[in-house]
Amino acid sequence: MAELAPEAPYDGGRLLRALADFRTVGRSDVAFGGPVVGGGTALDITGLHGTSTRSLQGLRVRAGFGLGGKALTIGRPVSVNSYHDARGITHQYDGPVRAERLETVTALPIVVDRVPRMVVYLAHRTQVVLGDVWYDAFLPLVRRVEREIAVDDEVRRRLAAASAPSPAALSRADLSDISAELADLAALVEDDVLRRRLERVRTKVDRGRTPAVAPAQAPTGLAAREVDVLAQVALGQSNREVAEALGLVESTVKSYLKNAMRKLHASNRVHAVRLAREAGVID
Repeated sequence: MAELAPEAPYDGGRLLRALADFRTVGRSDVAFGGPVVGGGTALDITGLHGTSTRSLQGLRVRAGFGLGGKALTIGRPVSVNSYHDARGITHQYDGPVRAERLETVTALPIVVDRVPRMVVYLAHRTQVVLGDVWYDAFLPLVRRVEREIAVDDEVRRRLAAASAPSPAALSRADLSDISAELADLAALVEDDVLRRRLERVRTKVDRGRTPAVAPAQAPTGLAAREVDVLAQVALGQSNREVAEALGLVESTVKSYLKNAMRKLHASNRVHAVRLAREAGVID
């Protein structure tokens, strides 16, 4: 059975991309952070963006200790205007912070289903006054990360259920349901890398299905070029990548895809791929 890469949700490359986005929105000098571990007892700093040293890399921050540990415990953002003079936090981690010459620091916990999953730090090397507008600007980005972690969790849960030993093998209907749910989850995420991973996993699940009879060719009215575009989209490619693969301009790809969705009565591109597969138009 297919598996996702064995990394914590929002670890690795996805974390670095998220940190870059947070740093841009906050106009911060530095962004760093990482996943919550140990059942919520600590967080590991596994990603750095904009730092001048490696002093924070690999640091484990215990719940209740330091700025991030406090944010992890209370489940809300915590900021200090002058980190080294701050009285509301403990100072076990002053050394790495001092090495980066950080002054104003904010710790943002990312919470999914009331459980903290990661903490993002944003820092300035000068003292900065942060207002409500600054915090509000992060809300869409925080919600996006929360949603994508939830999607990751659901995919792992579904795959674990599909891989668990059972008295009887999964039926074709069970695998079809899993495939359909993976497609729906892919439609929810904005992260291109995660969406492509979901599509690859779904493709492997589909290969595990043993159809009782050959799928009938349903009339779709799709033009040959529309089928070509759908076949590329089924591989998890973006419109730009489809255009490059087929030698088209991106606007033409969008037009073909829009026509295909209309003819298939699909609500989105992932739904269109699913319907095209069910009709036997693409593999």
